[in-house]
Amino acid sequence: MDSRPSLLREQRKLQRLRCSVQCYDWGRRGQHSLVARLFARNSGSEIQQDKSYAELWMGTHESGPSFVVQTSVDNAVSVGPEDVSLKSWVSENPDALGEKVLDKWGCDLPFLFKVLSVAKALSIQAHPDKELARAMHKARPDMYKDENHKPEMALAITEFEALCGFISLEELKGVLLNVPEIVELVGSADANQILHLDEQDGEEKAKSVLRSAFTQLMLASKETITEAVSKIKSRLHMESQVRQLTDKELLVLRLEKQYPGDVGVISAFFFNYVKLNPGEALYLGANEPHAYIFGECIECMATSDNVVRAGLTPKHRDVQTLCSMLTYRQGLPDILHGIPVNSYVTRYLPPFDEFEVDRCILPRGESTVFPAVPGPSIFLVMGGEGVMHAGSLKGDVVTEGDVVFAPANTEISITSASELQLYRAGVNSRAFQYKSAFLLRSK
Repeated sequence: MDSRPSLLREQRKLQRLRCSVQCYDWGRRGQHSLVARLFARNSGSEIQQDKSYAELWMGTHESGPSFVVQTSVDNAVSVGPEDVSLKSWVSENPDALGEKVLDKWGCDLPFLFKVLSVAKALSIQAHPDKELARAMHKARPDMYKDENHKPEMALAITEFEALCGFISLEELKGVLLNVPEIVELVGSADANQILHLDEQDGEEKAKSVLRSAFTQLMLASKETITEAVSKIKSRLHMESQVRQLTDKELLVLRLEKQYPGDVGVISAFFFNYVKLNPGEALYLGANEPHAYIFGECIECMATSDNVVRAGLTPKHRDVQTLCSMLTYRQGLPDILHGIPVNSYVTRYLPPFDEFEVDRCILPRGESTVFPAVPGPSIFLVMGGEGVMHAGSLKGDVVTEGDVVFAPANTEISITSASELQLYRAGVNSRAFQYKSAFLLRSK
């Protein structure tokens, strides 16, 4: 008897995922954490109120793998050793990725999907490009777990705060004129070079001078930094008696409470302070400095966990690598507001092939369709209840905390029983368009 039809049905069926949680120190505690609430619903576990729940991971990365639950979505779930990892399942069912994904990325999911609940600042960090990632993984596989780059996008669920990229040249001149402690740390030579730069000097000259000053700051001795942070704290407290402190100055005081005497407190003056409203997103390419500060967000990235840190963290710091790898591009980051796909779905398309994210708010009793695409998708139900159909197969009930893998070339239709809020991560649709255009030109 030919087993291929049943195998194809298995590949096209929705697969419920049991996901991993990361309990980093910066996460929100207990019931206050969206990650905790989603993980509890997803895994059937109890929330520990004194525990920090930072990240929910949905994907194939070995540092936080997802598992395919061996029942359909609407059946009672028995979590146990019979659950296979999503990575193993994909290896056994490669057609579920789609031919174009297999050709470009091999037999693995090219994106990693997350939810973050941030109570205090994450580290000042950047992610390497592919060439640097390969070199770092070869030299320190214990520290840098894979060879991939890690472009990423954060989509705000609540109001969300972040430091992202370097401020403009004019803003940087203002910092040097108003924060004397930084001039003491970077030295008058670098400070004067920045103050005397103008547009005619060109972008590369500006990057070179910024690189020199920022590196001087980040490599300053612990004692010098501690003293400078103390001076800034005292000066700002005094000045707050006679004037309104700026948002950046107030942030610096918050960071000082979280990480006393840390160089990241001072380096915050060099970065753009971005506040996202719910439904807004920012994206980060390789070698761009950033630090998430507060709030909850959806995050999607290429499948990697390579992070180079240099401040606001008790973890290992690789300051020299971070300072040498940055682009030193200046100016505000682009904020994505999403593109309406239909009345209920908004799509966020960063300039990276590996991923895109859809946000769907479906009122009670309404239906919507996610057309079949050439790559796989992961759906996360953030709230509400509904029925999800894969093609013509019988529908599965989905509720808050459910995470579902949808194979490539599968149309997904959803009907809500109560207002349904869900997010979908998939391969960037532009990647398929580019390939199709290339093939047409090649014929």
